[in-house]
Amino acid sequence: MKKLPYLFLLLLITFSGCKEAESSKITVITPEEMQSFLEADNVQLIDVRTQEEYNKGHIKGAQNINFFSPTFFDDINKLDKEKPVYLYCNSGKRSANCAEKMIEIGFVKIYDLEGGFSKWKHEGSEVEK
Repeated sequence: MKKLPYLFLLLLITFSGCKEAESSKITVITPEEMQSFLEADNVQLIDVRTQEEYNKGHIKGAQNINFFSPTFFDDINKLDKEKPVYLYCNSGKRSANCAEKMIEIGFVKIYDLEGGFSKWKHEGSEVEK
């Protein structure tokens, strides 16, 4: 009977450690950090907003893969899971959900733009239409 609390504690530590390891694969970055990352060659930059939102303006070089699209998983699986992926949406909520899904299917490292495209535009960073 005394072993039961220890077993429960061990299970709790084990499962919270797994969640921590997964969340360490996702890094929230500022627009300034994103800008410096985008200067590298061959960056996987993904805009997870709708096509309509993307058409109104997006970060230069971004590929549009709509998080709400029925083909989302097919489209996202075409990316290189071993290379870092840089994500953004409008405010950061969709891209956070997208990042979690991508970790579940095997992506190694994901960078999520803090505040999304709204913050990117507000800070005067380059926008493409």
